[in-house]
Amino acid sequence: MSHHARRSIPADQTLRQRVAAISDKLIASGMRYDAAPLFPRESVDTIVAAGLHKTFAPGASGGQPFDDALSENAALLDVLRGIGRADLSLGRLFEGHVNALKLFAWYGGPDQRAWLGQRLDEGQLFGVWATEPPPGVTLVAGDGGTHLQGNKSFASGAGGLGHAVVTARMADGRTQLAVAPADDPARADLTGWRVRGMRATVSGSYDLSGLPCTAMNLLGQPDDYGTEPRFTAGAWRFTAVHLGGIEALLAETRRGLSEAARSDPLQRLKFGQAVVAARTAYLWVREAAQRAAIDSPDAPAFAQMTRGVVERAGLDVMELAARMIGTRSAFDGQRIDKIIRDLSLYLRQAGPDFARDQAALAWLDRDVWGDGDELW
Repeated sequence: MSHHARRSIPADQTLRQRVAAISDKLIASGMRYDAAPLFPRESVDTIVAAGLHKTFAPGASGGQPFDDALSENAALLDVLRGIGRADLSLGRLFEGHVNALKLFAWYGGPDQRAWLGQRLDEGQLFGVWATEPPPGVTLVAGDGGTHLQGNKSFASGAGGLGHAVVTARMADGRTQLAVAPADDPARADLTGWRVRGMRATVSGSYDLSGLPCTAMNLLGQPDDYGTEPRFTAGAWRFTAVHLGGIEALLAETRRGLSEAARSDPLQRLKFGQAVVAARTAYLWVREAAQRAAIDSPDAPAFAQMTRGVVERAGLDVMELAARMIGTRSAFDGQRIDKIIRDLSLYLRQAGPDFARDQAALAWLDRDVWGDGDELW
């Protein structure tokens, strides 16, 4: 498929409209959950009522059919950035949910996909938890069967999600994906999640110890989780949520500019710089999504470079917004303040410098953009 063909995929207008229809409600509930941090149940219920939690599930689980992976990723880009525009905390939870749906699509068997469909019909949201404090989560075999042992940290949605796909170490050192209940508040410890932004993700720790693991709980084969190019290329999905936050911040800045600021060429210069940063991020995220859709061998390096581009755009727009709006941008209860706090934390997604370095190594070897007009 040609580079030009990848760029010609139209957005799914119906999905975009469904997100737009609930955006104001998500913004309002997001502000409330930021002020009193809890799992954003009302926001999740809004997503479920709109049917968005099922859209990107496998077909056997009730997902929406798409013509191909390119059109699916184009639609997913619109949904992720749209939810991110409304509330970055909810965007983080929804992106994790989509990640889990992808794992079921790639590695789940027929019975597991049917089970997933039943849970989605119940309105459950899923997550993916891979981060853990030492000694980590293990699969332990005993007379009573196999069970999980250990805790997950930075477990977004701990105690509020229906289930999570978690990584667990086997006796031989390999990593196995397991599906575990995630909705027990008694297993969740949120006391350490005292942060300036992304509060409603409730990304605390979760104790998985003693939860049984039958064959139905085990997703795919050992070490499937890190399969490339899917693993690294999939980073485009959380950059899409970042993008939504950047776009929301730009829109709030535009609305907040006084007439005096609009008449000041220096302020207009800053606004123009912010527009360029946001649109540059969009172009890179869109390209990363398209390359991931076709399993391009260069998709991982492209996604890694995209992370750096989006991070830089976010940092620039946050600084420019604060300079244009002034002290009003830091007032508690103002949406522009919430977006800046959320984005400043979310951009710290694990290992941004390492990702940029790995991308630079790939570009030193060849022009990864590679659309027939290479730089070298």
